Amino acid sequence: MKWTDSLDIAMALDEMHPDTNPLTVGFVDLREMVMALEEFDDDGEKSGEKILEAIQMNWIEERE
Repeated sequence: MKWTDSLDIAMALDEMHPDTNPLTVGFVDLREMVMALEEFDDDGEKSGEKILEAIQMNWIEERE
């Protein structure tokens, strides 16, 4: 997965962290959580606020 795969990342985060409320995760922590995913393979420097926000919004939608 790359940073642009926000929906795939959100689904993976939801599976790995079922007890975590995505609304309570800050962008610094979210970035670390994404980079810790086994399937994730991208440069950590390529993440930005808009990308992290898209991931977080997709994660929230996955919970609904």
